[in-house]
Amino acid sequence: MIRPLPVLALFLIAGVTALAQQLEPRAYSASPVGINIGILAYGYSAGDLNFDPSLPIDNASAKISNAAIGYFRSINVAGRSANVSVAMPYTFGDIQGDYMGVFTPIYRSGVSDIGARFAINLYGARAMKLKEFASYKQRTNVGVSVSSIMPTGQYDPNKLINIGSNRWAVKPEIGVSHAFRKTKLILDAYAGAWLYTTNSNLQGRRRSQAPIVGAQFHLSYDFGRRLWAAFDANLFRGGRTAINGSLRNDLQSNSRIGGTVSLPLTRRQSVKVAYARGAYTTIGGNFQTISFAYQYLWGAGL
Repeated sequence: MIRPLPVLALFLIAGVTALAQQLEPRAYSASPVGINIGILAYGYSAGDLNFDPSLPIDNASAKISNAAIGYFRSINVAGRSANVSVAMPYTFGDIQGDYMGVFTPIYRSGVSDIGARFAINLYGARAMKLKEFASYKQRTNVGVSVSSIMPTGQYDPNKLINIGSNRWAVKPEIGVSHAFRKTKLILDAYAGAWLYTTNSNLQGRRRSQAPIVGAQFHLSYDFGRRLWAAFDANLFRGGRTAINGSLRNDLQSNSRIGGTVSLPLTRRQSVKVAYARGAYTTIGGNFQTISFAYQYLWGAGL
């Protein structure tokens, strides 16, 4: 009766690359009012890092792991289906590269920045109790959301590479989800932009960043009994940074592709498995990422 629901994206690395790389199918699907979901997740990313070509850094790569706990709740806002979610990750991993010709390895471990999201369907999905939701058939949903990343993670202003970002990030987004009933296909398309405040203390300097504008596309298929799979793709551009007002040559123009499978275990439990890789990368992380999320549902008369 209840699909495994999309949850807040779990950011595998604190910073601009991970924020823009997220792929989240069915982010604007409706759910019964009063549903709660607890999430335990793990993700692993590995690949190359591409920096500003003027910097004396070559052959950079990273292997990053992330464990996270999250919470999702479906709510009623002015008669429309809405939800709130929050995730707290713990990040650890290795980054290495040649700095001025000298091989330099770095290890980081600690609590990362907390992420939160609010979403509401403005068209196509009113707020429904569990009994009414049982007969609900999606056609076209149009929704908006606001995601935020809070500067709560581990941060040392004397270090160039940190787990925490020491700044706020906010992403307004609009999404459309259309279900083709005869084929059991659902097409999702989202567009939004990450906006950043200034990190006022990066080794005593101010680091600012331009917005990153991006779009996601997902085509998923319902196999029945709450089992579904999706093909995922995105593209994003922007994010040029400045140190004390001096612009860097690090404009991003990247895209990623991947896939997601959601597997029901019991009426209340499900597992979501996702894989993604870079399709085109200029600046940032060209990662292969695999992630697993266990979800447990309760509330609303389940």
